[in-house]
Amino acid sequence: MNGSIQNRPFCLPAIDHLDIWTSAWEKKASGGRGRNGKLSPYGIQKLRELILELAVRGRLVPQDPNDEPASVLLEKIAEEKARLVKEGEIRKPKKLPEVTEKEKPFDLPEGWDWVRLGDFVYIEMGQSPSSKYYNQEQKGMPFFQGKADFGDIYPTPRYWCTQPSKLAYNGDVLLSVRAPVGPTNICNIDCTIGRGLAALRPMARVGSKFVLFEMRAFQNKLQESATGTTFSAVSKGVVELLPVVVPPLAEQHRIVTKVDELMALCDRLEQEQTDSLEAHQTLVETLLRTLTEAPDAETAQQAWQRIAQHFDLLFTTETAIDQLKQTILQLAVMGKLVPQNPNDEPVSELLNRVEEQTNSSGNKAKRSTKKTTAIPWIEKDLPAIPKEWSWIQLGKLVTMMDAGWSPACPAVPSPNEEVWGVLKTTAVQVMKYVQQENKRLPDTKQPKPQYEVRAGDILITRAGPKNRVAISCLVEETRPKLMISDKIIRFHLVEIGVYERYISLCLNAGATADYLETAKSGMAESQMNISQDKLKMAPIPLCPTAEQHRIVAKVDELMALCDALKARVQQAETTQRHIADAVVAQAASN
Repeated sequence: MNGSIQNRPFCLPAIDHLDIWTSAWEKKASGGRGRNGKLSPYGIQKLRELILELAVRGRLVPQDPNDEPASVLLEKIAEEKARLVKEGEIRKPKKLPEVTEKEKPFDLPEGWDWVRLGDFVYIEMGQSPSSKYYNQEQKGMPFFQGKADFGDIYPTPRYWCTQPSKLAYNGDVLLSVRAPVGPTNICNIDCTIGRGLAALRPMARVGSKFVLFEMRAFQNKLQESATGTTFSAVSKGVVELLPVVVPPLAEQHRIVTKVDELMALCDRLEQEQTDSLEAHQTLVETLLRTLTEAPDAETAQQAWQRIAQHFDLLFTTETAIDQLKQTILQLAVMGKLVPQNPNDEPVSELLNRVEEQTNSSGNKAKRSTKKTTAIPWIEKDLPAIPKEWSWIQLGKLVTMMDAGWSPACPAVPSPNEEVWGVLKTTAVQVMKYVQQENKRLPDTKQPKPQYEVRAGDILITRAGPKNRVAISCLVEETRPKLMISDKIIRFHLVEIGVYERYISLCLNAGATADYLETAKSGMAESQMNISQDKLKMAPIPLCPTAEQHRIVAKVDELMALCDALKARVQQAETTQRHIADAVVAQAASN
């Protein structure tokens, strides 16, 4: 590109569109049962990016025609490098090609220049010493391996090296060049650096912060040049060829001052945004707790009416809606979601029929002959339930319980219903069966039809990471020729008066879910399990059959409303992020 932007006005983006910056959020990954993914301030992050973009375009502070041009600064940098080469302090850098017009994405103000990064700073690539030379005993020089050692501002030593190889000095800018490519940090101590880092050394009074801000502004461009399949990386040849801008030295100092000022404003906005979100979440949790702590369904209904008056203000985030959904499940299994009907058949009669059926069938559920180590429970320690209800062990409602088979399988799913597959534990989600989560059974192995999953099976994960153990769902429909693995427990219920969907709901909420959490065992959270004996002892709040169906119908109705509300919230969040992106693009192009 030709020309300049000498007469183009500078801008202060932080005072514009504050409602856009503070309303755009992005959801992070979520964890285990009952934990919602946290939100990150997408709008504030885009504002930070815009500030840096405007800084390197010469749009953040006004130009001063009296400033010494960048060409003079570049001559001084070349002279300093030549002196250091002559003194043996650095190696002679190779001559780099000029930046072509095609490589210049935007015009620059008068007095600015496009150059290769290698002509602007001295670049020292890291080299990891032998492991026998570094330690955690603070012996030798601090050793930084890569991005993992970066703090918010300065790197934090985790290792020290007794025989340093490649050095970085106080004031160098550390650049991550391997998995991930692009993150930067200012080095505030002399240290040695490993293969994951490069040290960018400013010269001729160029400030570290300006180099830091510039590298962050051009981070995406550097990432585009990364190569590698296992992990991304860039070589010194790639780093030194990166086109960057060089303003006059005096303007660099003004830019750094303004960026610091605006980034501090971003910090305040982000903190206010985070505080507001946390306060909102606390308010939602407190109000929803009034529902679950209500002594009866009538009191819960009164509390709900108070919440309903402010529904549009309370349930404006996915986290709040997820909290609402969990509260609905809690109310359902506590007998507070629908009113009891005195005309329902008493649960005592249902229990009599259940006992008759299990006795007559011999109860096919596998029974352990060894002494159980299951966690005991007594009714007085469980939450209050309506007087028409009764606590019962899950095992007394089960007619069959087994686990499956886990042959070695390729990491590809069964392609169609004619090819057998083995369900992965991820096929079992909270109250949701995902049949696509399976592995193809090798042609060399014979299927075991006795483990084929069928509609009506209740599945629960038996082993795996802690947050994935005791997750359960009801299989309402499924394709044929899928087997459960030995990390999945399957069971069936008595056929008289016990509704599978209600029992599945109980397993995922309230006292039953709390019990299952305590019933997990294992040496580490990465590998835990739950036994069939402990599962059979799970407390179930059994209510009359008719009420079981009313509860499930009401849960379905309310969950559908929550899902619709969440879809609207997600659409609004997406729109807010798109608006933030559009404002950034417009501000950068003007």
